[in-house]
Amino acid sequence: MRISDHIISEIQSRMDIQEVVSDYVSLKKKGQNFWACCPFHDEKSPSFSVAPNKGIYKCFGCGKGGDAISFIMDIEGLGYVEALKHLANKYGIEVEEEEATPDQIKEFNEKESLLILLDHARGYYKQLLWEDDEGQAIGLSYFKERGFSDETIKAFDLGYSHDKWDGFMKYASKNGFTEEMMEKAGLVLAKEDGKKYDRFRGRVMFPIHNPSGKVIGFGARILKKADNQPKYINSPESPVYYKSNVLFGMFQAKQAIRNEDNCYLVEGYTDVISMHQAGVKNVVASSGTSLTREHIKLMSRFTQNVTTLFDGDVAGIKASMRGIDMLLEEGLNVRAVVFPEGEDPDSYSQQLGASAFKAFLEKNSEDFIAFKTHLYLKDAGSDPIKKAGTIREIVGSIAKIPDAIKRLVFARECSQLMDMDEAVIVAEMNKMLIEQGQQQQKERERQQTRQRLDLDNSGSATESSPDAAISTLEKPEVDPKMIQERESLRLLLNYGQFVIKGTEEVDQLLADYFLHETDEVHFSHPVYAQILDMFKNKLVDGDVIDADYVLKHGTEPMKKEVIDLITERHEVSHHWTEKFDIKVNSERNDLKGATYANIVRLKLRTVRAVIKENLDKLKTAETEAEQVEIMEHHEALKKVEMGLAGILGVVTVG
Repeated sequence: MRISDHIISEIQSRMDIQEVVSDYVSLKKKGQNFWACCPFHDEKSPSFSVAPNKGIYKCFGCGKGGDAISFIMDIEGLGYVEALKHLANKYGIEVEEEEATPDQIKEFNEKESLLILLDHARGYYKQLLWEDDEGQAIGLSYFKERGFSDETIKAFDLGYSHDKWDGFMKYASKNGFTEEMMEKAGLVLAKEDGKKYDRFRGRVMFPIHNPSGKVIGFGARILKKADNQPKYINSPESPVYYKSNVLFGMFQAKQAIRNEDNCYLVEGYTDVISMHQAGVKNVVASSGTSLTREHIKLMSRFTQNVTTLFDGDVAGIKASMRGIDMLLEEGLNVRAVVFPEGEDPDSYSQQLGASAFKAFLEKNSEDFIAFKTHLYLKDAGSDPIKKAGTIREIVGSIAKIPDAIKRLVFARECSQLMDMDEAVIVAEMNKMLIEQGQQQQKERERQQTRQRLDLDNSGSATESSPDAAISTLEKPEVDPKMIQERESLRLLLNYGQFVIKGTEEVDQLLADYFLHETDEVHFSHPVYAQILDMFKNKLVDGDVIDADYVLKHGTEPMKKEVIDLITERHEVSHHWTEKFDIKVNSERNDLKGATYANIVRLKLRTVRAVIKENLDKLKTAETEAEQVEIMEHHEALKKVEMGLAGILGVVTVG
């Protein structure tokens, strides 16, 4: 189905890039823009910029950029239509769809189809829980016995699956879904003979949502005793569900995590739900899988502070230490809470009640170094060998922290807790940091070797010339003319509608003046040329386009280039003028001069490109007459070059 043009226009007029991005990333204002660590790649220092006045985002690290629609497409892995629907739902816009042609129907990609199917499954299991006799008697009764309220059950979309082999299959088939699609979504299984049956049978259902609320999979707990059945099963990985990327409860918790600036990390579904009901809503779970860097990256979109919750089992806590070390490596601030022996977040929250449980978490939360030191010292007792191992274990965690100041603070705390000379702790930490650096250097060398071999296999470089491979990777050839073309478009996009003193000091639009003066100059870069043509075509109608127009009507390559052109990584603080009375020159103060200089540079670099082409012809000239003609042309071009260079005060070689 196709969304009507007037609905698309309404969505574009209503969407706010800051609001949209804030659903996924904690933004901090700096100057006119907002900044954060990029959600699309790993980084420690923020290089991801959101410009509300321009309606765009741009990462100066990985290069991703776009408007609110493209952000949703990238962050959720959605197609254009589904991204529009997502934004329409956010802003309460009713989507009117036009009848699609057969070709348009085929364009619906696999992910969108799977998401639609999984949402139907969510509704099916939820309906069984609330309206079916079996669902009420078994599923709903179980949730009530766990102490879950109706409000909590509905907030997490909990459901129930019939104890039948094909209950869901029949329902989904009636609604037009194929068995192949059901299998791909992980909702049915196939026997050796090819016959399919429901994966989830006789279980309470825990839908797993992505951060925007789309159901991407399910966890399910069996309620009957069955020797050959595991207590919990999960959806298998699919094109929309990757266990290492998903945290259970993140959709329900993200706003609370942002508000509290802290994320509680637990193990299971019921831990999350019970804590949520107890009023602690900033909680997520890794859902039975080991913590991954993707999990940590997801949490860090909303906060830099994570508190891990453990039951009283020492062996289990030690097994989870790798996860804490990973959190530290990613630069997050880590605290921990240990529950009394035999208790977990689910049982203890219900035992204490909401207010007492919150008080317990606040009182018993301690930073990771104190937590780990107390835990390991208690286990080591008076054994000197174990104590030495404990010191190395704790210092090893400190060494993983990327911030040098934090490392030194924790080293001092460690020395005090363990009654040891701080210098000994620091020396051991520095030794570990050197070892880490050596390992990282070896890994970089291995990666460079792999890259050289890849280039060799593709014919781009040879193993005998590794420097050529590195040069190809790190030093791409830059075309001076294309750089000037890019600068020309930057001026047009930012100032095209400004009035300047143009030809013969007559008031002109900057775009009109520029295009008139460069009428015979042709852009080499194909995307730049498309944008310039868009300017020319609209100017014929008396309209001057801007970046917003290209972002709405241009192709994806055009949009990407425009975002790069109008996004500035640095901006001058207003304090320079307001507080310190320091005058900062701006190109806005002399747009005529900036435009004129750019026109001359563009012409100069265009002439130099023609000179190079002309000399290349000389190499292949077959007759003396051709050579004479080329040299005469060369001399004429050099005169033009020298004239243009003289205007700019640039020295040229004859």
